[in-house]
Amino acid sequence: MKTKYLDLVEQTFDFHKDEFKVIENELYWNDINMMDIIEQYGTPLRITYLPTISKKIQNARRIFNIAMAKLDYKGEYFYAYCTKSNHFSYVLAEALKNNVGLETSSAFDINIIEKLYDQGLLPKDRFIICNGFKRKEYIENICRLVNTGFENVIPVIDNKNELFEYRFKKNAKVKLGIRIAAEEEPTFEFYTSRLGIRYNDIVPYYRLYLKNHPNFELKMLHFFINTGIRDNAYYWSELAKAVNVYVELKRECPTLDSLNIGGGFPVRTSLNFDYDYQYMAEEILNQIKTICNQNNVPEPNIYSEFGIYTVGEAGAIFYKILDQKQQNDRELWDMINSSFMTTLPDTWALNQRFILLPLNHWDYEYQRVFLGGLTCDSRDYYNTEAHANAIFLPKFTPSDPLYLGFFHTGAYQEALGGYGGIQHCLIPAPKHVLIDLDEDKEYYTKLYAKEQSYKSMLKILGYM
Repeated sequence: MKTKYLDLVEQTFDFHKDEFKVIENELYWNDINMMDIIEQYGTPLRITYLPTISKKIQNARRIFNIAMAKLDYKGEYFYAYCTKSNHFSYVLAEALKNNVGLETSSAFDINIIEKLYDQGLLPKDRFIICNGFKRKEYIENICRLVNTGFENVIPVIDNKNELFEYRFKKNAKVKLGIRIAAEEEPTFEFYTSRLGIRYNDIVPYYRLYLKNHPNFELKMLHFFINTGIRDNAYYWSELAKAVNVYVELKRECPTLDSLNIGGGFPVRTSLNFDYDYQYMAEEILNQIKTICNQNNVPEPNIYSEFGIYTVGEAGAIFYKILDQKQQNDRELWDMINSSFMTTLPDTWALNQRFILLPLNHWDYEYQRVFLGGLTCDSRDYYNTEAHANAIFLPKFTPSDPLYLGFFHTGAYQEALGGYGGIQHCLIPAPKHVLIDLDEDKEYYTKLYAKEQSYKSMLKILGYM
């Protein structure tokens, strides 16, 4: 009988051997033995594998360039990194190696951009797309960027009054975008997105405030839906509506030349992940080209703001199983040495699933278990995989610890979990290690952050 954990995986999944390998019953990620990393740093442990960031950017560019060539699409493709997905300096530094633009969402993003410029990582001619509903400080910071010589800052108008808050130098000619308030998916609580300007108001708004403005030129129409880029009727319907608004606006606005499709390329969250990136890029461009050609309007340049896609697959977090608890006849709990609520908050907040694999014991028999975190909250658990209604892991043995890895966790989890701050039940933030490749393609590690100490917590709480 095939009862080992390795047998289970090989019989059930199309195992991603480009990224994961099992050698002598231990897991290799990007050709690196993860047990070697654990032996060096221990657990719980957060990992960022930096080369993945560049790989994803280059891959997206290749996908869209192939699609444009195949369709004879006349516009160009531009890649922006969505900073809110992961703000850390090492992420931005890696992304900027690939000549990307940046998309911002709040005032302090602008301060990061200025630091990147001071460090020589971001030139002033790089395009910066400024999204979001903008408070006074955000407006002021955008104005400072433009007034200090950043040439391609593109504030995206989110509400009708935003335009009147900007105070640029008199000689400035500022490029603008307008965000469409897309209709939400039918299952969503609200009918229309709270962000952007309604479809029917965009052209009248342009005529009234922008058409003859001496200091602004409308360059971009911005389109994004929260469910991401998916092959379903809802996405294609909303995209078609956005392109039709672009066509109508382009007829009156000669400077308009770009359609921003936002973010939404997914990452692999399951061993059963099945998404045809090339098909989706081709279909997006084909729909845009078809509608534009039908209306004798030139195809727009395409901007994307991929965040999760850029950084998500670069992240992982490792835990050790501390003990196993039999709570009744059916429920077997493996207790991890950290908390899902604090280190992987999307698992309980959004029921998000990640790729979960043991790092060792692939030759052990498998069993069905639940995973429990250390906090006292009833939601601090992980009980099902995206591809199944259960978790199967190698059997727990107290004498030989089992280690687990959650992969593709690189987007949002640090920010949502309150990196380095006070967390539920005072569970300390884990160590954080960066992995990169040297000139010879040999990997090396760097300790980015130590495990949070009790002293740092006491200081935040006012005891020191």
